Amino acid sequence: MKIQGNQFLSIEQLQDQYLHAANKQAGTPKTSESSFRDILSGKTQNIAADSEVKFSKHAANRLIDRKIELTREQVERLNLGTAKAGAKGINESLVIVDSLAFIVNVPNQTVITAMDQTETDENVFTNIDGAVII
Repeated sequence: MKIQGNQFLSIEQLQDQYLHAANKQAGTPKTSESSFRDILSGKTQNIAADSEVKFSKHAANRLIDRKIELTREQVERLNLGTAKAGAKGINESLVIVDSLAFIVNVPNQTVITAMDQTETDENVFTNIDGAVII
């Protein structure tokens, strides 16, 4: 309905024009029985599957020097820990996998350094803003 014969549209007309037109174009949204937890878990797993951490030259040298060999399962857990750290907004994370400790730059998906339990004499880690134990 036009308000008092002028060219302005009523609120109802604007709603019909913009809201219902968008629904007609997009189709009827499908309802889902998925819970928030299921969706979040799926997104976290997709992030972990899509992104694999890289090892900096320093970290690669530390793995060689300290005779640390990672299994595929440990690398997957390292990726998962990095993804979880990213989901929490952590930039520099300590990720602990079994008896191995990794300092990871989360935005770059890069392991900065790696050490095993014998190398962590004082168990003090600096310049991190979060830790993930996997």
